[in-house]
Amino acid sequence: MRLSTSTDLALRILMRLAVAPPHTELTTRQVADGVAITYSHAVKVVARLQKLGVVDARRGRGGGLALSEAGRTASLGALARTLEGVGDVVGCEDDPPCPLRHACTLRGLLRQAQEAFYRTLDPVTVGDLIHNDLSAALLGARPS
Repeated sequence: MRLSTSTDLALRILMRLAVAPPHTELTTRQVADGVAITYSHAVKVVARLQKLGVVDARRGRGGGLALSEAGRTASLGALARTLEGVGDVVGCEDDPPCPLRHACTLRGLLRQAQEAFYRTLDPVTVGDLIHNDLSAALLGARPS
């Protein structure tokens, strides 16, 4: 299983915001540059994260982005489920549908594996990911 690009970018943005000094708001461009993504992708992802309530964003002069308390304590499993959306790992019902779908047990096994993946992330929060080496990497310094 591979997370979508959008989910990957969202998790990167959340980690970058988590290591920002307290009471510091970053611009979307600063965050995008800090996690090596395009500004246009960052804008889209930040809008989604704001809608989910995990990022606080203020527009205009003196505005910026900050990780909300909900973002700091949100379960990575819950975030990944929400960002990825509901769907099967494989496209059994795609057009054309798989001719094996009525007799195949793979779909159920893959669904169980997907849920096991999310369950592994459930107890972990964005705050749990932050440590000195990650902070140094995200802030552009070399770890000591």
